Amino acid sequence: MLRLLYASSSPYSSKVRMAATYAGVAVDLVPIKTEEKPADLMIANPLGKIPVLVLDDGRSIHDSRAITQHLNRVSKSALFPRNPDKRLGAEVLEALADGICDCALSMVYERRARPEEMVYQPWLDRQWAKITAALDLLNANPPKLPKKITAGQMALRACLGYLSLRFAGKWEKGRARLTRWAARFAEKFPELRPCIPG
Repeated sequence: MLRLLYASSSPYSSKVRMAATYAGVAVDLVPIKTEEKPADLMIANPLGKIPVLVLDDGRSIHDSRAITQHLNRVSKSALFPRNPDKRLGAEVLEALADGICDCALSMVYERRARPEEMVYQPWLDRQWAKITAALDLLNANPPKLPKKITAGQMALRACLGYLSLRFAGKWEKGRARLTRWAARFAEKFPELRPCIPG
């Protein structure tokens, strides 16, 4: 069986877990603490980053977007539309959501890794400005939630879950359409709720 090395708080792991669940691809979930640099992780991904999908033949796929593409192939396009324009839209949404998470994680690590007196506020402000610009764009035109969703919508739901975990009460202000979108996602796809960062 495929093995997924993941952390429950990671938005990228969340997206991949949602994708596997939605696509009906069975994976054995292996929780990992990256700071401990466990041998399983370091063998599978020398960068020590999660998520990592370990295939039956021992090969590993790292980077969440590479994993969603693999899951899409093995599930016969359950995660991305076959139509090139619609597929591009899903890929761009996934990239935007992942980009928001990149900025949010850099803020978390800036605070976590440095003593308080060395935290560089202009860096935090720059990252937050990128996050708010992307969220405002998405709030103005939230993606549709049809019966058949894509890895793009899953990436956005994972992203908003991560923001709620790390920046609760901060990202939602003035973004009622996006917060409603997240609530509707949970209502329409209850089987994916356990995958949301927490």
